[in-house]
Amino acid sequence: MARKESQAARRVAVIDGCRVPFQRSGTGYYDLMAWEIGRYAVKGLLVRTGMDPREVDHVMMGCVAIDMATTNVAREVALGAGLPESVPAHTCTLACVSSNVAAVNGANMIATGNAEVVIAGGVETFSDAAIKISRKYRRFILDMTMYHRPKNLAETFRRILKMRPLDFILPEKPALSEYSTGLLMGQTAERLAKRLGISRQEQDAYAVQSHQRAAKAQKNGVMKKEVVPVVVPGKDKPVEYDNGPREDASMEKLGKLKGAFDKKYGTVTAANSSFLTDGGTAVLLMSEEKAEELGLKPKAYIVSYAYSGQDLVDELLLGPAFTIPKALDKAGLSLSDIGVFEIHEAFASQMIANIKCLASEKFAREKLGLSKAVGEIDMDKLNIYGGSLSLGHPFGATGGRLITTCCNRMIDEGARFGVVAGCGAGALGNAIIFENAN
Repeated sequence: MARKESQAARRVAVIDGCRVPFQRSGTGYYDLMAWEIGRYAVKGLLVRTGMDPREVDHVMMGCVAIDMATTNVAREVALGAGLPESVPAHTCTLACVSSNVAAVNGANMIATGNAEVVIAGGVETFSDAAIKISRKYRRFILDMTMYHRPKNLAETFRRILKMRPLDFILPEKPALSEYSTGLLMGQTAERLAKRLGISRQEQDAYAVQSHQRAAKAQKNGVMKKEVVPVVVPGKDKPVEYDNGPREDASMEKLGKLKGAFDKKYGTVTAANSSFLTDGGTAVLLMSEEKAEELGLKPKAYIVSYAYSGQDLVDELLLGPAFTIPKALDKAGLSLSDIGVFEIHEAFASQMIANIKCLASEKFAREKLGLSKAVGEIDMDKLNIYGGSLSLGHPFGATGGRLITTCCNRMIDEGARFGVVAGCGAGALGNAIIFENAN
């Protein structure tokens, strides 16, 4: 059955977005579970927009390091934020672009007439990351209690005697490497820097710029447009600010650090890499018609989006360079039409690499099948309030921050189009293009 023309033409509006202050893992949200962090973002969004929770049709949240106690963390976030039990919610995961996916999926529900109002975002905490006991201990517990129960007491003792003290004590080391290649993402960033000739000085300079921009934006009160304070139970003061930006970041200070992934010749350091972060984001998406009915003024409309999958070794971090051209092509735009760029900063080397690839005729010809380079990104239009290197990167939530900042910047700067893009583990990427609704 053919879709109705009214459904095919539906535009998806971004009404507003907000986030909690991002905190370095092990600090401000040390005692909170992921769902608790996420609910603050959703509650903040509802308060800021005056949205009646009963009008929400669906909630989607990105999350990567999911807690087994709350496997569908989106549902716990929704309930904790006070949404009615009748509102469905689900969690999605696509590494560092998980909340980008939540926004795209929510937009698709609205565009096809399957929803009118969707809250999309994400949440992550590494202060309360799930740590596995050793594999041998796991097998022991499962066999003793579920799959191969001992027939008698003697067999029980025989199995216990086969275990060693360390089997009970030592946990399994968290898997931070790519499953398919065994490489840490930082090792891939190091390879990328060496392959493209990106110097240590370039990387440190980019990281210093990110911190300086974030510190300046924080000092000028810019972040108040998107950040809601969090009152953590048992704490004397609310959490009001991101604690990642370093106002004192300098080339001299960054230059003292040694390579984190190649100790002898490495240029990728802890300072020019993003850090483990706790945080939550929420974005209110709505059909254009519903926004008009409720008297809500959209900030932007979603124009197009694209995904990509690349080589797991050489192109793991090049998601933006592959997806931005695809999204531009779908929208009938060129890079010069974009006035606002909000791109996830996994590593300084990754950012510089993507910028270089977009400006490269060779990359355009060999990797994108284009006759000329996509174009050069104006650094004065890119991440002007800092990025993941300084603000932090809660894996499942970063996309929500990028979308919120992009839409606010388009209005403030009078830009017609903006793009949000990111790379993710598994050599995956995403880009979304927005149009200013004002």
